[in-house]
Amino acid sequence: MYHRFVKSKVRSTFAEISAGNWEPMLKAMAPRFSYRFYGDSALSGERHTIEAVRLWWQRTSRLMPGVAFDVLDIVVSGSPWNTSIATAIAVHARLADGSPYENVFNQFMHMRWGRVTEIRTLENTEVLQRAMDRLAAAGYAEARAAPITDQPAP
Repeated sequence: MYHRFVKSKVRSTFAEISAGNWEPMLKAMAPRFSYRFYGDSALSGERHTIEAVRLWWQRTSRLMPGVAFDVLDIVVSGSPWNTSIATAIAVHARLADGSPYENVFNQFMHMRWGRVTEIRTLENTEVLQRAMDRLAAAGYAEARAAPITDQPAP
């Protein structure tokens, strides 16, 4: 029953994000967390504060307006005090230059008592980098910006 609840929460959170509302995702974060997006693009980096994640979502929305996520698979294991979640997600967007973007990513999450303590996202970085290069060539300088990161809280 608990695993079914977690899967439902993951699906509803991605539906909210697809509707342009990433606040439910931010509210799910534990007071201390790590959110890592692998790669070397403007969307990569590691964040440890809600403000940094919010800035990351704002950048993502500027570069990929109307980004939408289709949850392909969710695997949940563990107990409420030590939950692991693995997902496969298809991402669809119309980039800021109007070109289409299609990719897939896998995400590993860890939760304790309903709060997310860790997110690791691995998107097909080659497809993502080609999209960022295309945006940069079209004049979107933010597509070449340094990743949004922060330092862990002491």
